[in-house]
Amino acid sequence: MLCTAHALHPQLLHVQEELVSPAMSTTAAVAAPLRHSRPSPLNPNAKATATTARPSSVNTRTHLANLDRLLVRPPPLPLPLRPKKTPADEPREEVEATPDDDRRGRGGLLNALNLSTFLPFTRKPAADEMSPRSLAHMQRLLTLSPRPSPRGSIAAEWRRYHGEGAWAGLVDPLDQNLRREVLRYGDFVQAAYAAFHSMPSLPSHGHGQGQHRTLVLPDRSYRATRSLFATSSLSIPPWAQRQSAHKWLTQRSSFVGYIAVCDNEREVRRMGRRDIVVVLRGTATCPEWAENLRTSLVPMSDDDGMPAQQHAPKVAKGFLSLYKTTGDYVPSLSDAIVEEVRRLVEVYKGEELSVTVVGHSLGASLALLAADELSACLDADAESTCTAAIGHRPPPVAVVSFGGPKTGNRAFADRLQKERGVNVLRVVNAGDVVTRVPGLATPTTIAEGYVHAGGAELRLDSRDSPCLRPDAGPACCHDLEAYLHLLDGFAGSGRPFRADASRSVAGLLAFQRSNVKRAYLERARVLGFEPATATASGSGDGQYGYLASPT
Repeated sequence: MLCTAHALHPQLLHVQEELVSPAMSTTAAVAAPLRHSRPSPLNPNAKATATTARPSSVNTRTHLANLDRLLVRPPPLPLPLRPKKTPADEPREEVEATPDDDRRGRGGLLNALNLSTFLPFTRKPAADEMSPRSLAHMQRLLTLSPRPSPRGSIAAEWRRYHGEGAWAGLVDPLDQNLRREVLRYGDFVQAAYAAFHSMPSLPSHGHGQGQHRTLVLPDRSYRATRSLFATSSLSIPPWAQRQSAHKWLTQRSSFVGYIAVCDNEREVRRMGRRDIVVVLRGTATCPEWAENLRTSLVPMSDDDGMPAQQHAPKVAKGFLSLYKTTGDYVPSLSDAIVEEVRRLVEVYKGEELSVTVVGHSLGASLALLAADELSACLDADAESTCTAAIGHRPPPVAVVSFGGPKTGNRAFADRLQKERGVNVLRVVNAGDVVTRVPGLATPTTIAEGYVHAGGAELRLDSRDSPCLRPDAGPACCHDLEAYLHLLDGFAGSGRPFRADASRSVAGLLAFQRSNVKRAYLERARVLGFEPATATASGSGDGQYGYLASPT
């Protein structure tokens, strides 16, 4: 199972300072009033390509409103000069014209005025083209500015945004407040990847509480309270270990995520409750990969298996092993999550609380197991105290899943949604094969079958992005940064990429460079943005981007 690990390289942090210039400030000042009315800053011409399949949401007035800026505003940085060559010296099929050359050679003034949207015959029939206006915005999109926290108040409807009613009416078209909430949860998972790759090795001493790591979260209104570790029941035999391989690749216990709580009172008032979030990353080590291949269905507990019935709740054996196995120096993931969430619920007793479990890839499956157990434990705690008698309900539990595989059978999915009351928001990329596995056919899986947990599905498509190549590979389709890029631009099924999508594409250039369109790569080179690549001898093997098969 392929998964991603996206820790931004420290060398990228200086890009933002280098890119901020007077030209950029002037550009931002002029462009600000029209931010929500202009076409997509990533690739306005993408609408001309998509009009045959999707209705256009930008009318003639919107395009004409941008003509003044387009004619009077110069590009923020000069484009590279190309030496003039004769046709004999430079074959036509190998020429990559700059935007200025493209305006002279194709459409002249019409192309300069960005009228190719209305006159398709003036367009360059290439998948990677960008208009001058798109190039001007690349300087802003290449900055590593942090994502803003959600702004709109959702206090009055926080239960609906947390999954009550299975997000009915919020997913398609995508509600802007829900988009911000889900993007923030996705950035939390990115922070888990970054924390793992900053220190992947687990010390061979201490205990669970002593293993807590200091985490800097992308949203400072949340505070991490406990680090989480997952342990595999499998061990890599010495004869299968390479001497040159990093030890953390074969260790049984690894940092897999953290628990955080919102402790900013202003944010608590905006959300209408205090949110406790459990964050889980995807596969990174050899034992975790091995556990992914153990796809036989097993009961979640001994009690579930007592009737030995075909319709008992069952989950993949490998996922359950990572969730329940106790390490040499750390508790099991199950015990750590239940213990810490119970402690936080007791600390903030009497307040409106919610529990959100977030995961990507393998972490999405572990999130379902955690949500199932947390819901049962919190319900039992509420019944054993007087809180239920005075009208207080246990905190609702919801799951936000990015690129998650199938985890259990139909009985498990039904129990999770109907008995436990847990709704799952599944964010899925149409080209992501991981969301369609386990795919190994065994007698057990054929008889009982894997199904996705109930709730809502938010389906994205890499082909909708004006930045990614339409033939992006499976690694890109499963990449978490690609998921968040697509989510930021998703408006609804059959709609073009969102006009005011503003998430930085620096992460895509660093992690999925081969899947980014050439025009973006060229502009990034002009701006001096060259992300560092991992070396064979350093600690960067697989550190940035997805982690390939450890073999």
